[in-house]
Amino acid sequence: MLKNLIRNGLIFSLAISLCTHFCLAQTQDQPLPDWAFGGFSRPANVNPVISPLSHTRFKDPITNNYIAWESNDTFNPAAVVKGKRIIVLYRAEDKSGVGIGNRTSRLGFASSKDGFKFKRKTKPVFYPSNDSQRENEWPGGTEDPRVAVTEDGLYVLFYTQWNKEVPRLGVATSRNLKKWTKHGPIFERSNASPGLINQSHKSASIVTGLKDGKQVISKINGKYWMYWGEHAVYGATSDNLIDWEPVVDSRGNLKAFISPREGYFDSNLTECGPPAVLTDKGIVLIYNGKNSSTNGDKRFNSSTYSAGQVLFDKGDPSKVLARLDVPFLRPMEPFEKSGQYIDGTVFVEGLVYFNKQWFLYYGCADSKVGVAVFDPSNPSMPDPLP
Repeated sequence: MLKNLIRNGLIFSLAISLCTHFCLAQTQDQPLPDWAFGGFSRPANVNPVISPLSHTRFKDPITNNYIAWESNDTFNPAAVVKGKRIIVLYRAEDKSGVGIGNRTSRLGFASSKDGFKFKRKTKPVFYPSNDSQRENEWPGGTEDPRVAVTEDGLYVLFYTQWNKEVPRLGVATSRNLKKWTKHGPIFERSNASPGLINQSHKSASIVTGLKDGKQVISKINGKYWMYWGEHAVYGATSDNLIDWEPVVDSRGNLKAFISPREGYFDSNLTECGPPAVLTDKGIVLIYNGKNSSTNGDKRFNSSTYSAGQVLFDKGDPSKVLARLDVPFLRPMEPFEKSGQYIDGTVFVEGLVYFNKQWFLYYGCADSKVGVAVFDPSNPSMPDPLP
């Protein structure tokens, strides 16, 4: 009888072990909910699509020196469709310093007919200069762009102005993506308190939608709307795309819509990604989640950046309807885990609708640019959990 109990116990333990294994495998191999974008697949033999170049030179207007402006790193890209091409505006760093944030960043221009092979301009199209924004942008530069377009063809660029003191969200506009008008910090003329406006702020994701097959900037309840922030996701509204009012609570404090979650992949930061998209299910915001080294998800490396999604109510853009508990895209490829950010990064900033597919452009370990594609007619599985 004892032998039978032992044998049955072993069989039960084995069954539990197998069930645990297969149940876990199943939860790691499930399609995304119907409101989410993806899964995205990395096309074979394509990535990275943009890497540093050492031979391109640019005469810096502030120092009057010729700079190898994209020689150290090329990463964190914005993307938009212009005509029959995808245009990527990527952050490029020179070798003026050592370490992330200690060099000067400028924005390069890359054009592609298929979204994979790019032709690049040899000089940056957006950078610190002797203009009205020099105090905000020099010497750190212009970083981490997001771009979208209005129905009448006005391109609106949001980016981080970095003077190595306080990072601020700046806005610029253009009709051709090459010549830009800078308008300064987005909250500069806000009615919010100076203490709120003068603190650091970055990462803007303006709401867009599909109209006649084109992704354009949309209005919510008669106003332009954006999500922004890195330590939490906040909101802001505008009547003219230039001057923005942050969403605050009854006491005048910033209202956080989502925040980092202990024990999850986004336990350290929830940093807004590419332009949000208005769908029939709601507003989908893709964001960058940073894993905490102390209270994060132990399945992921400490401080790694992976991509999550959250769904907001399209009638009340501050109301959360759903949120992914695990990332749909995470650092897996060698180029996503080797660079100046060795903990691993897929930092998503560019999302465009092109040829009936969604192209997602992201920074790889703060060093290169990658692309992943979501085909709504034949979606891939999300990245498996480690």
